Amino acid sequence: MFYPLTSFVIRTSKAAKFLRANGITYLKVREQTLEILGKSYWSYSSPVVLSLTEPLHKALDWALNETSKSGEGETNVTHLLLGIWSQEESAGRKVLSALGFNDQKAKEIAETAASGDIDWNFKKQA
Repeated sequence: MFYPLTSFVIRTSKAAKFLRANGITYLKVREQTLEILGKSYWSYSSPVVLSLTEPLHKALDWALNETSKSGEGETNVTHLLLGIWSQEESAGRKVLSALGFNDQKAKEIAETAASGDIDWNFKKQA
């Protein structure tokens, strides 16, 4: 099943652990997103087919470009987090910023990733 695997990868990645260690949890992100963007109406969008906003397209492009530059071969959660952060006017950056994420924390996680201290495979640790 794709969703549980995706959920596991996101919860156990070093980027997710870094965010939680800095007080940025799923529930806080959800709450802040609702505060900034408001609640969506399910009747206007399909839960199966998600449309990507322009800032999300740009964040994904940024993440893919960074993956390509690094030669890692796989785009991971850290690339996606930093891609979202790179979009200065995006809702994602506003949510992260409201929860205390900042340029220093982005730099810290980027340096950690560059030093090889990121579990790129996201395999469950025994």
